[in-house]
Amino acid sequence: MSHRIRTADAREADVIATIVNQAYRVEDFFKVGDRTDASEIAALLQNDLFLVAEEPDGGAAGCVYVAIKEGRGYFGMLSVAPAYQGNGLGRKLVDAAEQYCAERGCTEMDLWVVNLREELPPWYAKLGYAETGQAPWPEDALHQLSRPAHFIIMSKTLKTESLAGQARQEESHG
Repeated sequence: MSHRIRTADAREADVIATIVNQAYRVEDFFKVGDRTDASEIAALLQNDLFLVAEEPDGGAAGCVYVAIKEGRGYFGMLSVAPAYQGNGLGRKLVDAAEQYCAERGCTEMDLWVVNLREELPPWYAKLGYAETGQAPWPEDALHQLSRPAHFIIMSKTLKTESLAGQARQEESHG
């Protein structure tokens, strides 16, 4: 099944929050409560965006938060509804987030993963991401944890269109 990737509308905050919370149920072993809510999503949509993987009938099957800060791309809350997991939709959403940021001049892309999600760093490494640092869990959100956790920061150099075009030009003249 092919999913069209599009920019979310601000009116979709409830739908996005539902998908994120369904996908993040795997974190119940260390995180208390839902990952997000519609008000947080609505606030994020005021300055940044979510890309949504749309089903042929118009429903949402997955989403990813995308932001550009100080010339660097960032994505988070990568979420695929359980019924669609394991079919490459997560990778398609990551590719779309990277393309969005590269088209806007970003040469680096960052993401943060929780250290307790041990399956994630190897998965992102397959996509070209490398660990570049760590960050503590926010002090004001420690009540959300049932065990200690911190973030692993991962980054990747993006191939921008201008760099790709320059490389093609050099190959044809080399």
